[in-house]
Amino acid sequence: MQIPVIDPATTALNYHNAEQVEAHGEEHPDHRMLGLLVFLGAEGMIFFGMFAAYLIYRAMAPVWPPEGTPTRELLLPAINTLILISSSFVIHNADTAIKKNDVAGMRNWLLLTAAMGAVFLFGQVYEYTHLEFGLTTNLYASCFYVLTAFHGLHVTLGVVLMMGVLWRARTEGHYSSEHHFGIEATEIYWHFVDVIWIVLFLLLYIL
Repeated sequence: MQIPVIDPATTALNYHNAEQVEAHGEEHPDHRMLGLLVFLGAEGMIFFGMFAAYLIYRAMAPVWPPEGTPTRELLLPAINTLILISSSFVIHNADTAIKKNDVAGMRNWLLLTAAMGAVFLFGQVYEYTHLEFGLTTNLYASCFYVLTAFHGLHVTLGVVLMMGVLWRARTEGHYSSEHHFGIEATEIYWHFVDVIWIVLFLLLYIL
């Protein structure tokens, strides 16, 4: 039986390389999640600034909505709200699936979430085309369009983000139980979009 010869120089080199990899990880920690949270915090401040402006306008107006503002339809926005809230549970299933290395399940749940987001956007466009007031009708109408359209932009970006994740998931092994930041970040962003809509729905349709 041939006894393997251990090269001290090779062993030392491998040990040195391992130390370099570990040192690189310590010097360059993963700040992607922090970056995402900072981004969402900044977006949240923009939305809350808009909410504050809306509430100030409402408090200063003698009548709100202003006289002559047509009555808004509540059924379609309520259905849209239900769809968007439900999609948060659906996208969570995608994250749960990938953490179990169920790539096919992750794709299916994410595709369903994207479809629900698209249905929400279609419902919003349909509502716009049937409203009896325009952007410049009065202050309430202007606030309504700006707030809902800005949120709709975020929903659109969320759907595009999901499609990007699905596109990258075509590569075998790109996402797994060990590497799934893209999916987790998409889920967190989508939850943010849903929470913002709940506040919008309450302000514009209920209160």
